[in-house]
Amino acid sequence: MPIVLSENFRALFYAPFYAALATGAFRDAGVEVILRPSPSPQAAAAALRAGEADVMWGGPLRVMIVHDRERDADLVCFADVVARDPFFVVGARPRPDFKLADLAQVSFAAVSEVPTPWICLAHDLRLAGIDPDRLEPLSGPSMADNAAAIRAGTLDAAQLFQPYVEQLIASGAGHLWYAAATRGPTAYTTLVTRRGTLEKRQDELLAMTTGMHRTLGQFAATPPAEIAGLLAGYFPDVEPAIFAASIARYRALGLWGPDPLIRRAGYDWLHAAMRAHGTLGRDVAYEACVDTTLARRAIAATA
Repeated sequence: MPIVLSENFRALFYAPFYAALATGAFRDAGVEVILRPSPSPQAAAAALRAGEADVMWGGPLRVMIVHDRERDADLVCFADVVARDPFFVVGARPRPDFKLADLAQVSFAAVSEVPTPWICLAHDLRLAGIDPDRLEPLSGPSMADNAAAIRAGTLDAAQLFQPYVEQLIASGAGHLWYAAATRGPTAYTTLVTRRGTLEKRQDELLAMTTGMHRTLGQFAATPPAEIAGLLAGYFPDVEPAIFAASIARYRALGLWGPDPLIRRAGYDWLHAAMRAHGTLGRDVAYEACVDTTLARRAIAATA
């Protein structure tokens, strides 16, 4: 019986998930995985909870929120993939001596499509001794709109992900100010299921985790241009050179974990950011949201 995997939304930093499908890594590990596109992260989570999907990929942030609101919540993260923050701050002018405090002195647009990027950047600011409320970032326009505003010279800086970053840099219209991945581990995107599914379909989910583990190892050693060619069908509008440059930059930043083990340090950083932001009303234990059993078994089996 196949595993139905709900796509969170289409993004380049999810490339290892697509690679596992494109290379047949899940099939080779012993499980059939069917990808079900989703219009939004909220829709992916709803499909999982309604039993319309067996697994989704998404942020531990959403799993923590559910556990915060529902004491008997059964969502659980079981395999890590995106282990650092994939967002950047790009400016319209070079600023080689950039400091986070500089954002209070310029027109700046935060990501509006999803909450995690701003929650994390706001915590970076707090840790640097800066009150995020000083920024009053523009929030509403899409990342595409903000990238266009940087090109037009009507916005000083924006929080963006790939491929907008490489497109702006390649055109000379944008300059990299800050890569959020440089802060270190941040639990950003994992495979998520329900506790009951984790127990009832343990063999299939172990195979899925094993396929993901193998993919992460292969992905780290595959030339970026080859990855761009392999996944071109998922991102037909991204030029191959921009695609390859995006993968290369993410890889250099250590965006993708070396294995599917969800580490406590990344979870704790995200949890602290959410608590400081007011996204969580109480502490939510790592053990409530994370199960590393399958990841540890997959790592041991391929050692």
